[in-house]
Amino acid sequence: MVFLDGTVVNVALPQIQVDLAAPLSGLQWIVDAYALFLASLLLVGGSLGDIYGRKRLYIIGLAVFTLSSLACGLAPTLGVLIGARAVQGVGGALLVPGSLAMIQAVIARDDASRAIGIWAGLSGVSTAFGPLLGGYLIHAISWRTIFFLNIPLALSAVWITWQHVPENYNPGASRNLDWIGAAATVIGLGGVAFGLIEGPERGWSSQLVLASFVAGIAGLVFFPFWELRVAHPIVPLRLFRIRNFTGSNLVTLGVYFTFYGALFFFVLDLQQVQGYTPLEAGAALLPITLLLMLLSPRIGGLMNRTGARLPMSVGPLIIGIGFALLLASGRTTSYPVNFLPAIIILGLGMSIFVTPLTATVMSSVPESDIGTASGVNNAVSRVSAVLAIAVLGVIFAARFESDLSAALSHLSLPGGARYALTSHADRLADDPIPPTLSPTQQAAAHDAIQSAYISAFHWSMGACALLCLLCAGVAALVIRDAGHPD
Repeated sequence: MVFLDGTVVNVALPQIQVDLAAPLSGLQWIVDAYALFLASLLLVGGSLGDIYGRKRLYIIGLAVFTLSSLACGLAPTLGVLIGARAVQGVGGALLVPGSLAMIQAVIARDDASRAIGIWAGLSGVSTAFGPLLGGYLIHAISWRTIFFLNIPLALSAVWITWQHVPENYNPGASRNLDWIGAAATVIGLGGVAFGLIEGPERGWSSQLVLASFVAGIAGLVFFPFWELRVAHPIVPLRLFRIRNFTGSNLVTLGVYFTFYGALFFFVLDLQQVQGYTPLEAGAALLPITLLLMLLSPRIGGLMNRTGARLPMSVGPLIIGIGFALLLASGRTTSYPVNFLPAIIILGLGMSIFVTPLTATVMSSVPESDIGTASGVNNAVSRVSAVLAIAVLGVIFAARFESDLSAALSHLSLPGGARYALTSHADRLADDPIPPTLSPTQQAAAHDAIQSAYISAFHWSMGACALLCLLCAGVAALVIRDAGHPD
């Protein structure tokens, strides 16, 4: 459910935008509200399960996630949908850590590795086929059905867990939870994200935007000072003294930033510019996850011969090439000729990168810290989604509005129509064209909107390609293979 809702919503965004008249900032919050609370509370959720019972917290998390999913599906307004998505993130943060912890606690040691493999495989299947299933439901019924899909899954999971999973705790877990650290994370990330998302629409000099930046930066600056002081930190900063751990998380932040951010705007491009249905958009992205499922296990064997540094350097480089290929896309792009090669290269690069990344994170820390290290890396990947949607949104909105204004200035349109088009530029390619225009004028305005979107898309993909190149350099310089001195 958690992995499904992290990917399928992207396919639904164009339909949500039309139904709820959502601006770009609204679409960004639909994704970021979920990712923000999931990232910020993931480690707290694991600690709560250790103290109060993993089964109990898992069922509570399922209940919260399910009720909020129902609220998402019934949401009458954009604000209600965003609020429900935030609660979904809280539910996900409660149930995800407990799911893995219960496997390790209640399944026999000889079977645990196979069970974890099944857990990872099922999450991969949901990530792969979620957009395809979601695209079908959106196209056939409504975007609301993707949230209702969680209800039968959750009811089944609650019943099975209640009947068959014994309660389990971590008797050595501290009850002094780092709530202040968690709050600083929410305030820090949330404040910066709010400023970046709302700045283009409200104005960068808006008091609310400036206040959110101040609060966000204060929260992010306060966080490491507090973590060094508190007895049981949410993120043990001592782990960042380990070269491979720090390098892996830096590269995680950069690569997943590009991946989540590009996916957000790519899906909008497929549906609003290229004219794909939600089902076709979901199917278009399927090769990426199929390659991940097929190649990632084999990369593990290759890594045993080459070490982790080489694939962790080559992977981002290949991903960057995939983004660079998307610069050749236009308003009427052929999927087999222009999109498919880029998608295959992106999938190949991610396949080369993901397994060595996970292995390096886990092997870089003492055995007693493996669980914490894995949790921190998972949280970092979620943080990258929050930042990607916000930062790339700034680049995208600025370029789109600039190009649209320039194009409209060369068209013979009434002043009122030109003002209406520029004032609704925050809806990007869904910018409503005034019906009072003649068919010729409407066609010219439509061309200007789509050309501006493609220009902004190219700028964003170029930024992603450059960041991947930087990540490849960081991995090559920082990561050290086993036997190499730190």
